Amino acid sequence: MSLWLTHPLFIPSLVVGITILLWATSLLPEFITALLFFAVAMVAKIAPPDVIFGGFASSAFWLVFSGFVLGIAIRKTGLADRAARALSSRLTDSWPLMVASVVLLSYALAFVMPSNMGRIALLMPIVAAMAKRAGINDGTRAWYGLALAVGFGTFQLSATILPANVPNLVMSGAAEGSYGIHLNYLPYLLLHTPVLGWLKGAVLIVLICWLFPGKPHAPRDLTPPEPMSRDEKRLAWMLAVVLFLWVSESWHGIGPAWTGLAAAVITLLPRVGFINGDEFSTGVNIRTCIYVAGILGLAITVTQTGIGSAVGEALLQVMPLDAEKPFTSFLALTGITTALNFIMTANGVPALYTTLAQSFADATGFPLLSVIMIQVLGYSTPLLPYQASPIVVAMALGKVPARAGMLLCIALAAATYLILLPQDYAWFTVLGKL
Repeated sequence: MSLWLTHPLFIPSLVVGITILLWATSLLPEFITALLFFAVAMVAKIAPPDVIFGGFASSAFWLVFSGFVLGIAIRKTGLADRAARALSSRLTDSWPLMVASVVLLSYALAFVMPSNMGRIALLMPIVAAMAKRAGINDGTRAWYGLALAVGFGTFQLSATILPANVPNLVMSGAAEGSYGIHLNYLPYLLLHTPVLGWLKGAVLIVLICWLFPGKPHAPRDLTPPEPMSRDEKRLAWMLAVVLFLWVSESWHGIGPAWTGLAAAVITLLPRVGFINGDEFSTGVNIRTCIYVAGILGLAITVTQTGIGSAVGEALLQVMPLDAEKPFTSFLALTGITTALNFIMTANGVPALYTTLAQSFADATGFPLLSVIMIQVLGYSTPLLPYQASPIVVAMALGKVPARAGMLLCIALAAATYLILLPQDYAWFTVLGKL
């Protein structure tokens, strides 16, 4: 015990462990826990400031910030209500149809927009307006279900599309940097979409309808919409340009975060933009921005201090990896990813797991590429909301209580591991990947 107390990783591990415990239990508001992490980590000097506060330099942080600003403008100009009017006339006949349409829209948008945060920023005000027109009020269980449909549909299902979320890109970069393996779009889509896209989407819809029941009614407002205002037209054109720049990132090399930030700045400019300082101060949820920065900073700290590597090596020693038992090995590799998700969150898991993949491949007899691919089920299935910052942002935008998000997280994770994991193993086998 005394040896462990003097171990250089003891204090960093203690700080990280307590932070994760506070987020998992919601004993303190999430943003206070993030601030506490920053303060204690700096006082204890567990890592340099640029590591601890690295979340503020992350593109994900600025996408969150930009999303709040653009969301305010979309609501203020009436563009959200106009889009909701077009959708609600067709998609609010029943609760399962409404939930399914939101999940499908969240998933479909991932094919053309590479940023989780950007998609959530665009969808949340539209879904909120659609819910209002269907008689679903803020603060009700039905509204929580729709907000979570955006968050879960955006993050979990987009894991099946290679360039559509941050963990996928981290995994792709780590695989290329460590082993010279270049992941291709269509083979990746074929491997993951049937189970982790279609089947998981269906399970998500069923769970939301069950856990968050609602009774929408078709809008009775039959009056034709008014012509678009000048501000609506200007904002629509600006969003079209932003969307084009997001989709064409591979051509011009400007990341989605910086495109979004530029759009947010234009939105705030006097006489040119759409919102004023008071609307900015009341509409931008700084608490959530700090929380996201804390999650990202924790993941960077875990990687830089060596905590992640130590945990990964320990898991390698205790997990039942056996070439003679392929299903057990498949289950164990998914379990390793799930365990790493607790300390590194989804964005950080692929960076560590992928570097350990050769050791896992040697122990299981699986092809190296298959070992790398197995992690997708694990990091795309968080057990708690803090493990996936896009879900956190969707919950904040929808004012969803932590308990509701945790309930759906746990329910969907249980269904994924009990029902979908065997299906995923079978699909890997059918494709000859194991």
